[in-house]
Amino acid sequence: MKKHLLAFGLAVSLALGATVARAKTFTWTASADALSMDPYSTNNSFTTSFMTNIYEGLARFNEQLKVEPALAESWSTISPTVWRFKLRQGVKFHNGEPFTADDVVFSWQRVQSPGSITKLDLGGIKDMRKVDNFTVDVETKAPFPLLLNNLMSFTVMSKIWCEANNAREASDLQQKKENFANRNTNGTGPFMLKSREVDVKTVLVPNTSWWDRPRHNLTEVVFTPIQSDATRTASLLSGALDATVNVPLQDVARISASGAFSVVQGPELRTIFFGMDQFRDELLYSDVKGKNPFKDVRVRRALYQAIDVEAIKRSVMRGVSWPAGMILSPSLNGSPQGLNSRVLPYDPEASRKLLADAGYPNGFTVAMQCPNNRYVYDEQICLAVISMLGRVGIKITPQIEPVAKWNVRLNTQDVSLYMIGHAGLPMVDSYALLTDTTATRSQSMGGLNTGGYSNPALDALFPRIAAELDPAKRTALIADAVTIIRNDMVYLPLHQQPITWAAKKGVELRQSPDNQLRLRLVSMP
Repeated sequence: MKKHLLAFGLAVSLALGATVARAKTFTWTASADALSMDPYSTNNSFTTSFMTNIYEGLARFNEQLKVEPALAESWSTISPTVWRFKLRQGVKFHNGEPFTADDVVFSWQRVQSPGSITKLDLGGIKDMRKVDNFTVDVETKAPFPLLLNNLMSFTVMSKIWCEANNAREASDLQQKKENFANRNTNGTGPFMLKSREVDVKTVLVPNTSWWDRPRHNLTEVVFTPIQSDATRTASLLSGALDATVNVPLQDVARISASGAFSVVQGPELRTIFFGMDQFRDELLYSDVKGKNPFKDVRVRRALYQAIDVEAIKRSVMRGVSWPAGMILSPSLNGSPQGLNSRVLPYDPEASRKLLADAGYPNGFTVAMQCPNNRYVYDEQICLAVISMLGRVGIKITPQIEPVAKWNVRLNTQDVSLYMIGHAGLPMVDSYALLTDTTATRSQSMGGLNTGGYSNPALDALFPRIAAELDPAKRTALIADAVTIIRNDMVYLPLHQQPITWAAKKGVELRQSPDNQLRLRLVSMP
């Protein structure tokens, strides 16, 4: 097996030959389905990346994770807080409707609707206003040099289509309120939705009227989610699939040795960590009554020192993970160097003493919420951590569930001790990850701060980080934020997980550390 470690922003081809000979159907799989076809209804990163093949924003990332124009062909600043976007003319939605500034303004208003999760990623934006049919002004709440990165969360929907189909507001997955946009689409992107069977099969076809020059040669894309690792690998090796973006680590050698497939592997921007309910006075799922043990930093430190990340790397991750001392990947834009070492050593004895000092000499019982089809070896990691915590007296009641149910738990704060991962997407920046997971939860920030941590000193740093133009000063401010988070033991970081893709030889994909399969770049032999 030949492993290629990916540097940040490096696009890696899975092809042996790049010459496009003929077009055909491309079949691929992942461990879970997209949660919705409504791009505003979830912050699940796989769903978001899947939907960028259908819907587009004002700007986009290329395979090197560099910003480039999309529905806006150019932009400029007309004041410290107002950016002017010149929209691309001649663009049409999949149903033939013309794209105009009215669609951008409508989409911004739809983002603000009650069921929208996207609004939590766009807290720095104050308003979007139409100047003329092909010009839009975006006003930020303060000077915000990262606006273009921030706009990766914003995709444009058709005003006419949404209104005609009673989909003026985002589907509310938390309240189980769907609308037409949850299972149907009308974007401007390179692919159109042909059919949708939830958790079974989703079929896309090329948008032949797409404004950009296609680099793919596909006539059809068939996505089949397969939760079982063994079934996913067997389907690939049988020839039923052209590619998978979730290769089980135990199968890498077998797939490579077959001679018919290429495997590429490297560190993802995503860090895997555990969060804790730190806002309730009593945990939802625990035998501790009348108080919340996770409000005590000694208890949080006890859990940290009870978890052996090197053992997880060795025994669960098969040596392919990058142990973390902070929740930021060192490769994220703005990530401070030198803070990714572990804050405290693995030390079960020290963990037991901390628990005793906090008033829990015999430990306590608490439920752990984990997905079983979201991250690399998520269930196995949780089972290993359950065993480690048990050795210091923390008895775990496992709640291991499919990603759809677990995702609702995160968004509704229905948790006590929970696994989570974050890659700083879609901004590909440290600010996005920190504000999403550690800012005091509000209508505009802290969307994945499921544990409800709140620290005014930390919150005060975020506007400064957002407005700072000097990269060195900005990184120093991020380092200050990370130091607070580490000292408060807000989360229990584990590692950066690997991206492992496989495809038939001759199939060209382009893998980036954001783990997004950009179908517009795929070609078949």
